[in-house]
Amino acid sequence: MTTAAQVHPIQGHEVALPVQIRDAAVASAMFAVPAAAAQAVIAYTGLEIAEPLAGKAICSLAFIRYADGDLGPYHEFAVAFLVRPPGTASPAGALGRLRGMRDVGAFIHWLPVNQEFTLECGRSIWGFPKEIADIPMDLAGRVKRCAVRLGGRTAIEIAVRPGAPMPGGAGAPKVDAYSCLDGVTRRTPWTLTPSDVRMRPGGAKVTLGDHPVAEELRSLGLDRARALSTSTVGHLAMSFDPAEEVFA
Repeated sequence: MTTAAQVHPIQGHEVALPVQIRDAAVASAMFAVPAAAAQAVIAYTGLEIAEPLAGKAICSLAFIRYADGDLGPYHEFAVAFLVRPPGTASPAGALGRLRGMRDVGAFIHWLPVNQEFTLECGRSIWGFPKEIADIPMDLAGRVKRCAVRLGGRTAIEIAVRPGAPMPGGAGAPKVDAYSCLDGVTRRTPWTLTPSDVRMRPGGAKVTLGDHPVAEELRSLGLDRARALSTSTVGHLAMSFDPAEEVFA
């Protein structure tokens, strides 16, 4: 049974939690970036960057087409970083750092969308930093492409080449998604059920534009970095639980 605390009135609709996404398609790329630069970018959160290798952080770029879900159809782009759970100490040694990656979460730093309803839901329910942008994308072609433009200025363009098919059930079924909005850092449990998954090393081309966000991404070296890996998901179901405030 859904309690009153799990229902949010948004633009004349009642949004019940957990929110269900029944079908989405995704393309993404992961990059190793300087940990100090990544930590400077997310300093406002109180969270700590995870370092799988000393001095290196993981930045993910993803674009998603939501086809069927409780928040309606829309396009989304995400810049995220792997972070340690709040209150945990930095692991010592190479083996400790690798073991520590089992518990990491994904901090969502930038999350433009192209529809107003999902923007208000994301900001008011979970504190996700959504903003409206023009996000043309092509997930139907062999090479998956996306661009993000705000106020007529390009922030980023990215192309992802698909890789080899992965066995059924590949992917991370549960992830803690972290957000920070208006000085409040939150954690949202997030469950994923992917199918039609393909992965490969490399496979991404990133072009940065003249928007201020592009300058921040340049500070991470993303204008010249080679992707560690890329992935595409033909069909993705997701569930978003209520958010809780955290104190790093």
